Formats: sequence, C-alpha cells, structure tokens
Amino acid sequence: MMRVLFTRYAKQELEDAVHYYELEYSGLGKRFKEEVRRAALRIAEYPQAWSAERGDVRKCLLHKFPYKLLYSMEKDHILVIAVAHQHRKPDYWISTDEP
Repeated sequence: MMRVLFTRYAKQELEDAVHYYELEYSGLGKRFKEEVRRAALRIAEYPQAWSAERGDVRKCLLHKFPYKLLYSMEKDHILVIAVAHQHRKPDYWISTDEP
C-alpha cells in the first residue's frame, strides 16, 4: 500500500472544510475528516481505481460530502493536490504552484 501525502494547500483546504462543517453542526466536521481519511485509505490501496480528472491527476469522490480528492501517483507515494468542493470553482486547483 502506498503512502498518501497531502500538499500544504490540500491540508489547509481540509482544515477549512472541517471548520466550516463543525460550525454548521457539532460533530459534522469530524465526520467529514473521517470520510477524507477513508477515501485516502482507498486511494492508497487502489490508486488506479479512479478516473483521470486532468492529465495524470485523478479524482476520488467522497461518499457523503460534495468533495473530491484530487491526487497524482508519484514514484513512491500518492500526492493529494486538493480537497475540492465538487460544485465550487471547478479547475481552480490547476493554477496552484505548490508541488
């Protein structure tokens, strides 16, 4: 199973979404974070199971939240580039300069 790493940008997106959901309903942020964790584990186990979003970047949709993990398969790990809302600003993540 490959290791899954999140870019600094993706980590910030995750924390922002957790904070938002926690403000909406106590405990919902924790549930969101757990759903992201489970998705990352699925990606680690089956990295090629999800379709390409753009080029070598693949997307894994969350089951219970309108978010997707955008990731690339590197030589020795999986790199999550974005924790992206599926309905807001599509393709915003393409212009990020962070590795």
